[in-house]
Amino acid sequence: MNRRDFLKAVVKSFFLLLGLSLFLPVLYIYPYRIKKKTVELFPVLDEDELPRSGVKRINLSYERGGRKINTRAFIVMSRTGLTALSPVCSHLGCLVNWDSNKREFLCPCHGGRYNMDGDVIAGPPPRPLTRLPIVIREGKVYIGMRI
Repeated sequence: MNRRDFLKAVVKSFFLLLGLSLFLPVLYIYPYRIKKKTVELFPVLDEDELPRSGVKRINLSYERGGRKINTRAFIVMSRTGLTALSPVCSHLGCLVNWDSNKREFLCPCHGGRYNMDGDVIAGPPPRPLTRLPIVIREGKVYIGMRI
């Protein structure tokens, strides 16, 4: 084997190993993430407790993997209808709060502001608040949470 053929083999081997080292972790991680994304409906209120207009904060507890998870969500009745919003800011994951005087959601971490429908008004958030599935069945209101 001459020097040129040896160097070609070394360069090809290097790029082959580099490609495998980048591709194999993706194959390992990607299917795991698909399996974990399930939505479960949780009863949160009776239908007659829904807000006629405005925002209602809902505290929610459930068990996952033997641990108790406490979280919250917002139920919003606006001109666009009934929606449920996640309290997680789309910027860095801080929990937003509803300011009834300003009539907007405020993120305490970096000043992100959202309107009543969860759309970004100002600040660094790149996307609106996540809309959660909301279902009314037999007089009960259910919110879907990703677990």
